[in-house]
Amino acid sequence: RFPCISQGDSMTAIIREERIGDCRLILGDCLEVMPLLGKVDAVVTDPPYGINYDKQAAKASGKRGLAAFKTIYRDTEWDSEPCSKDTLDAIMSISQHQIIFGGNYFELPPTRCWLIWDKENGDTNFADAEMAWTNLKTSTRLLRHMWNGMLRKGGEKRNAHPTQKPLAVMSWGIKQLPNAQTILDPFMGSGTTLVACAKLGRKGIGIELDPEYFEIACKRVQAAYDQPDLFVAPPVKPTQEGLDL
Repeated sequence: RFPCISQGDSMTAIIREERIGDCRLILGDCLEVMPLLGKVDAVVTDPPYGINYDKQAAKASGKRGLAAFKTIYRDTEWDSEPCSKDTLDAIMSISQHQIIFGGNYFELPPTRCWLIWDKENGDTNFADAEMAWTNLKTSTRLLRHMWNGMLRKGGEKRNAHPTQKPLAVMSWGIKQLPNAQTILDPFMGSGTTLVACAKLGRKGIGIELDPEYFEIACKRVQAAYDQPDLFVAPPVKPTQEGLDL
């Protein structure tokens, strides 16, 4: 079962909701929606870092002015401000575990477990890796997965969202949480986290404010259920053993 929502407040906070398989996709502001959800097992998300990624990418494309924004990522300036402290506090309060990509951009507690994604970029001006902050009680982990321009491991498409993560990277993150049944992504974007949930047999909740990305996410999650990974077993729910008296 998904966490319950108070119907009174949900009518104003939730603009639209779709349920596809074991995934729940919500159109709305995550700061307004999260208090309505109740507890989830984990948050796995890639929030805006506040580094004007869209402008940088448009410049790198060689296109100029408004045309660059409209043809690549639209003139939304969605990455002009970082994820707020209030949002981070809400993420911490709603979940037992957290994996937050770009965690090095935010004021978060010290951690012993960073998830490092090596993009295998080679000799370029782009970042060699991305870092995800976690509150997991284990050691730092590293994944090598090429994601360099047209050179992408597995040939995965990269045109759904400006900071779209590879499905393999988000799946790898979720696999660090073997006992998490329900995963929340409050910055769903084009839905990669929920696609990973569908492929791994987890329940997913995604929140997205942009209607166009919400539509893309719905289509991608539906496609994931239409073409399931037949050999992926869902996580085993922990059971409490009785005591011998």
